[in-house]
Amino acid sequence: MDNYDNKISIKSWAEEDRPREKLSGQGRRSLTDAELIAILIGSGSRDESAVELSKRILHHYENDLNKLGKASISELCKFKGVGEAKAISIIAALEIGRRRSDTEVKVRDQVTGSKDAYNIMRRHLVDLNHEEFWILLISRSSKVLAKELVSKGGLSGTVADPKIIFHMALQHQASAIIMIHNHPSGNLKPSQLDIDLTKKIAAAGRMLDINVLDHLIITDTGYYSFGDEGLL
Repeated sequence: MDNYDNKISIKSWAEEDRPREKLSGQGRRSLTDAELIAILIGSGSRDESAVELSKRILHHYENDLNKLGKASISELCKFKGVGEAKAISIIAALEIGRRRSDTEVKVRDQVTGSKDAYNIMRRHLVDLNHEEFWILLISRSSKVLAKELVSKGGLSGTVADPKIIFHMALQHQASAIIMIHNHPSGNLKPSQLDIDLTKKIAAAGRMLDINVLDHLIITDTGYYSFGDEGLL
């Protein structure tokens, strides 16, 4: 926990280090990332201002807000001058920003291609440090009946059981499914395991008259579609 006696309020900072006043006088777009984070942090110490602390945190994450957005409370608390309350404020603010970006894309309740499926599922799978496997259950009119989490695993992968997948599909009386999982590594290339699993589930779907429309691999920066690549 920060020592109260060592805190320096924003009012005590040099004029150029007062991000609140800068935002009020010049507008929010005039602030740097570090200055915005400094407003969340609220106070620095006698050794460094909140802006300097924010710069140090950003530098650690290569000045990449997406990487900072994946940080845990315990990771942020390792920075001298950051307690649990400040860490939570940073994480909450970045999560609000991520959700805002999600709502800017109008999500359709009807899937006509891989882009629609990506827009529906992106918010569930970005910024994760582990792998998750989901399915979209689709009606005959191409409407989304449900989104279901099939399994979650570690950094290197997760296991998707075809019996669970088709049990969910039959429960919802789906005529088709789309499989989706993420690669926390950021690599969009499907593994051999991904390819084999896709073929296995597509074959089982044909036997049950449940069409496997696609399998998406999602990363923080984009997606790979088995359907678009002609692998189904």
